[in-house]
Amino acid sequence: MRMHTTPLLVATLAIVLVACAEDGNPVDDGSAVIVTTTTAATPTTLAPTTVATDPTATTGVTSSPTPASTAPPTQPATAPPTAPPTTPAPVVGNPTVAATEIGSFDAPVAVSVRPGDAALYVVEQPGRIVRFDATTGDRRTVVDIADRVSFGGEQGLLGLAFTADGARAYVNYTDGGGDTNIVEFAVAADGTFDAAAPRTLLQVDQPYANHNGGDLHIGPDGTLYVALGDGGSGGDPERYASDPSSLLGSLVRIDPTPSADAPYTIPADNPFVAGPLDGVAGAPEVWSWGLRNPWRIDIDPVTGDLWIADVGQSRLEEVNRVSPTAEHPAGRGLDFGWSAFEGTDRFNNDVSDTGRTTFPVLTYEHGDDGCSISGGAVYRGSAIAELAPAYVYSDYCSGKLWALDLTGQRNLTLLDQFDEAASVDRGPDGELYVIERSGGIWRLIPG
Repeated sequence: MRMHTTPLLVATLAIVLVACAEDGNPVDDGSAVIVTTTTAATPTTLAPTTVATDPTATTGVTSSPTPASTAPPTQPATAPPTAPPTTPAPVVGNPTVAATEIGSFDAPVAVSVRPGDAALYVVEQPGRIVRFDATTGDRRTVVDIADRVSFGGEQGLLGLAFTADGARAYVNYTDGGGDTNIVEFAVAADGTFDAAAPRTLLQVDQPYANHNGGDLHIGPDGTLYVALGDGGSGGDPERYASDPSSLLGSLVRIDPTPSADAPYTIPADNPFVAGPLDGVAGAPEVWSWGLRNPWRIDIDPVTGDLWIADVGQSRLEEVNRVSPTAEHPAGRGLDFGWSAFEGTDRFNNDVSDTGRTTFPVLTYEHGDDGCSISGGAVYRGSAIAELAPAYVYSDYCSGKLWALDLTGQRNLTLLDQFDEAASVDRGPDGELYVIERSGGIWRLIPG
């Protein structure tokens, strides 16, 4: 078992990264930026700053060589409303973090938690789910659907979510034709799936082999969130993401309960249930849209905030964060901008800038430190107290691990050691795991 301990490396806000190399686009150097606007007004950005790398230092922050816009940005008047906090937001400290490898698997891409079960459920991209007890080392395959899965590149078994009672599980996979399937399985008390009686909820045609998204989440109200990419190729050639009447390029929200002859129910508060929203027509399943390849999403179990790691095109990777309102869960009726925008940059000029885009809270440019964002989860454990409640994410190509502290306007570099980091997921105790598609699963521990 390997173990690495790395002192805290607090990055500048000018971290150089890379996005999606799959489309064969040139790579440009640039800066990571915490974006503070949320609508299509001219984006305000935080000037790069350097934070002291010594946690005991008293000199705090020094200015970068480019001092523009060092004053705190103003809140845009059109920012979406958020539910008032009931308690003061915790403050991220200066954590020191290490990682210990707990096991090796066959092309793992995610870890999921079954309520009431202390084990990890490891999603292996070729088509298997393995229940793994990290304490005892016990592992067993609870379902094997490799014969139904098209595996390779961005295709395969990609996502898993459990109901609150742990009695049902939902998986997201691409079938032999490359199309997305959302399928329900009954789950026995020992965690075994009933593979003989799957129930298909949703099937989505995929025009290309890439940009399938793949993540699944059960919301606090029991609804199922399905993250779908724009259909693939490069540049969203069919313009699916900017059209919410298509399920591609969107976050779909459904109630898995069958309704009459339908395999699922449309939640009554979905934005297009009653017809067009602000003059925009959309499919009733669509919750939000304007996404390129939302590889991983997270719903903070404490605040209900929705986080989306959206893989970029040729210049910018992005992190989106939106909060719930008093009336609705987070993300309702929001356009995250693709492909009118890539991050905060104008992209396809033939896609209208409607003025209602919700911009990312962080972008980073293509460069030597990465090529494809692989989010990401909010830390809600207790072992590394100073890490809460940062959003922790990685990049598939660089293997670097960051912690985004929005309250402190910081992006902290935690570790630089992972190989093909495919995801960062929260375990049953709130601790975080880094999943390497090359095989390893690592638990974050105090450094």
